[in-house]
Amino acid sequence: MFDLITIGRISVDIYGQEQGAGLEDQQSFKKAVGGSPTNVAIGTARYGHRVGLITGVGDDSFGKYALSELRKFKVETEFVSMYPGKTPVVIAGLKNPDDPELVFYRDKDAPDTQMQLSPAMEFAVSKSKFFWYTGSTLANPKLRSTVHSLLNSRALDNGEENIFDLDFRPSFWNDQADAHLQISAALKYSQVVIGNRIECSVATGLPSTSDSKEFADSLLASGVRLAIVKDGANGVLVADKSGSRVIPGIKVAVRCGLGAGDAFGAGVVHGLLNNWTPAESVEFANAAGAHVASQLMCSDAMPTEIEVKNLMSTK
Repeated sequence: MFDLITIGRISVDIYGQEQGAGLEDQQSFKKAVGGSPTNVAIGTARYGHRVGLITGVGDDSFGKYALSELRKFKVETEFVSMYPGKTPVVIAGLKNPDDPELVFYRDKDAPDTQMQLSPAMEFAVSKSKFFWYTGSTLANPKLRSTVHSLLNSRALDNGEENIFDLDFRPSFWNDQADAHLQISAALKYSQVVIGNRIECSVATGLPSTSDSKEFADSLLASGVRLAIVKDGANGVLVADKSGSRVIPGIKVAVRCGLGAGDAFGAGVVHGLLNNWTPAESVEFANAAGAHVASQLMCSDAMPTEIEVKNLMSTK
């Protein structure tokens, strides 16, 4: 049985290596596998859990590279399919490390939107302890249908839970109204929801000026067990039926902010798999995210538990 299965984007991320330089001035680059659900899978596997990923890559050199990297990180690739076409590529410039410049090269019907259901896939997802899906997977109608089918396959009768990373990417949607319609409808499947304030606004329909507590209350009212609202320098609000608490972030010198949120997500999963309290899980997740933010890469920088706890002990 899998501890976690994630579904969604995969890409080859090409990072500029010269901090403070825009893409127009970059001369040196390094590549790594990326994509939010992919990074969460890698981050969770780094803690020793059994993790699967449902995605698709192109039948090109980058697709072969992405598969090789997943296996290197011990993410199971049974449900990673290869399709005709180009594996998506993301170019990242580090003129502003806190907010890197990103250029996406991906087709509308990229390979990571083409996954087809199989009995083996549905069975694996139905039994996985956690199933991680994202807001961006709902933007493509074909992939949205696959996600809903997999969610409906989960009986959740033995402690299994679904984790919904709201992951709102405006460029993936026709407009925000469409995003709200699809993301809010998918909340009914969720036991755990993670998002920043803008993403929570899209999911709940509340104004983006609402505070984290209002977003959390709205998510809990929809039936969510655990709401995790990220609010930048103000910390992370953790809320369930017993109450809420703000967990402060960990300050580090940021080298590249890409992937810090994915490391946070993997840290939450690790905590929940270990039956830590929500607050303990988020404290660990904050440190995991800070660790990745202090590095120059993303998937390659996903930490071990020892690395995270060492950082926590120094703060």
